[in-house]
Amino acid sequence: MSQQASPAGRERRTGVRRGEIREAALTLFSDRGYHGTGMEHIAAHVGLSPSSLYNHWKSKQELLQDIMVATMDDLLAGFDAAVSEMDSSSAALSAAMQAHVRYHATHHRDARIGNREIPSLATPARDRVKGMRHAYAKKWEAMISLGVAQGRFAAVSPQLAAYALLEMGIGVSQWYRPSGRLSLDLVAKEYGEMALRLVGSDELG
Repeated sequence: MSQQASPAGRERRTGVRRGEIREAALTLFSDRGYHGTGMEHIAAHVGLSPSSLYNHWKSKQELLQDIMVATMDDLLAGFDAAVSEMDSSSAALSAAMQAHVRYHATHHRDARIGNREIPSLATPARDRVKGMRHAYAKKWEAMISLGVAQGRFAAVSPQLAAYALLEMGIGVSQWYRPSGRLSLDLVAKEYGEMALRLVGSDELG
């Protein structure tokens, strides 16, 4: 006589399946684009019927929103964790750059979606993600502004320096692969040093 799964067991399986569907959407949105991916493609990827997906996710749009909000949550939290115990502007900038690079090196699908699919988000999610991106850039700008005010960095434009460093780190998602010649530790360290050179840190050399 077959035993029915307990509510806790069903909940665990539902959570696993929900995660599998999200993972499939992450890959397909990255490879095919949001508008080039249908629920039928996601369903085929995980071996479900399209109608079964709606037991786990309300829509393709919900999947996109979850992915893009989670990306910004991770970046914001990563920045705060990286700089929280640094005792100088230079140490904070290097740590923030290394965290930024590590995220983009290990989340190239998330980065591709995040930088390409803003127009695909429905409001108010689009405004939320844009606000989070703005807040992230402002954290960098404030960090650099403090270094300039303290005389630790050259008199650079904090806004331009922040944008340049963010773009540098994002670019890592386009080329870094774990199987490559350069280790992630080396890449992150080198980018941290490049960040210090860009702002003219007094702790260089």
